[in-house]
Amino acid sequence: MSEQPLNPSTAAAPDDDAADTAPAGSTPTGSTAADVTAADEAAALRAASFERARRLRMEPRFPGGPAADPAGSHHERRIRSFQPRRSRVTTGQQDALERLWPKWGLDIDGQRVLDLADLFDGLPVVLEIGFGMGEATAQMAADDPGTGILAVDVHTPGQGNLLGLADKAGSTNVRVANGDAVILLREMLAPESLDGLRVYFPDPWPKARHHKRRLIQPEFLDLVAPVLRPGAVVHCATDWEPYAEQMLEVLTAHPCFENTAADGGYAPRPAFRPLTRFEGQGLDKGHVVHDLLFARV
Repeated sequence: MSEQPLNPSTAAAPDDDAADTAPAGSTPTGSTAADVTAADEAAALRAASFERARRLRMEPRFPGGPAADPAGSHHERRIRSFQPRRSRVTTGQQDALERLWPKWGLDIDGQRVLDLADLFDGLPVVLEIGFGMGEATAQMAADDPGTGILAVDVHTPGQGNLLGLADKAGSTNVRVANGDAVILLREMLAPESLDGLRVYFPDPWPKARHHKRRLIQPEFLDLVAPVLRPGAVVHCATDWEPYAEQMLEVLTAHPCFENTAADGGYAPRPAFRPLTRFEGQGLDKGHVVHDLLFARV
């Protein structure tokens, strides 16, 4: 709140002695003019540093590439399941971003509804949320060129890596979306436009106070259901046992989805889902990986 000016009719006249002892521009008691100047300079440097950092967060790292804040007009007080982070981008990843982003990349800005038929030349499309460095996504795209993959993530090195891998394999059925998948689902996809959803190894947010950040929640499935065609499959995988249990409970309870496993439990890993490096590391540590496949009814 800004400070209100005093009403001249009620303001008391300044005390002459106070005016003599504390003239305008005087330094605080015990401080020299040099101290004040140094403090002001330090404050100015901190402010300039903060402003540079703010601008860096807002500016794209690569002109014409993924935006730093693609949905800046959609600021919301909403708990998010991800934390954007900046990591070193290799020369190869940078080259892929600069060459291929204009052709195969898009920002999730919440300002338009995507024409998936046009974007993928009429292919059926599955949405993948969170693809890491993109190795598994690139493999699935190469193995099934008849299916388009709309792959969403916020990690710039991973975006560049996936574009490079797809290009190297000659795959043209991958599009990389940069930003918040919730905004994509809520505002940028037409009803019944997707033939599937893949969520592989999302952040388990293991601490109890962070469970609200987990992606697979009833509210999330409420957003997913309208954009899936009947029969489309939601495929989740995790090596975090408590999260697998929550996924199974939430998906089972939702009226729009039906478990494809006959026993109502977990499913075997489908042949089309590659064994990822991350998954292999978990298996080496004794982790058990659970797959869940639920069809849109």
